[in-house]
Amino acid sequence: MAISKRPNDKFNYNNIKKINKNFMYKDLRRSNCYNCDFSSSNFNYTSFRGAQFKSCDFYECTFESAEFVATNFKKSKFKQVKFENTVFDSVNLEGVDFKGAEFKNVIFVSTDIDKAINLNLSNEDVKIFEEMPELEISEELENAVKAAMTNEYIKFARVLDVKTGGVSPISMMILLDSFDEATLIKGFNLIKENVDKDFCTLSYIIKLLKTYQSEGLI
Repeated sequence: MAISKRPNDKFNYNNIKKINKNFMYKDLRRSNCYNCDFSSSNFNYTSFRGAQFKSCDFYECTFESAEFVATNFKKSKFKQVKFENTVFDSVNLEGVDFKGAEFKNVIFVSTDIDKAINLNLSNEDVKIFEEMPELEISEELENAVKAAMTNEYIKFARVLDVKTGGVSPISMMILLDSFDEATLIKGFNLIKENVDKDFCTLSYIIKLLKTYQSEGLI
């Protein structure tokens, strides 16, 4: 099956309730939902890349290691939500209500946070970048990452690159918080040969690298 034709878990809902559901590990890229209630649902390890979730209610949902890339959340509600190890990249937060939301190790990049409502980012665990930062890694590591991206599953996941095709500075920043460059270079050489299934968030790569570490492979 061609990469571009591979299906994902995207859904299209209007004016419905999906309360207390488990959407863990779902690939929701390019999903389109309007005025839906997802209260108390689990969105951990879920990708919202290119998705439209306008005027939706996410009351008391969890978003651990979720990824929002070019996502439109216009006028949605994230009241009492827990975000952990989450990335907001080029996200539309116009009129989005974050009252009571908790943030732990969260990154905002190229996202206008001033358009959100009740967004308290005083937590030291939150990093904000007005635009994509410069890539600061060695040439050897950059080459290892680019080589890994030739793997069809990694290429389809889009978790290591930016829209122009280059290596994502944000992904590298996250990875370098847990691994040194030498470990990552060895790890990506293994990943290139061993990843053989679909995944949708960077957390999968992190988990794989930690497995390699525990097995003494890197």
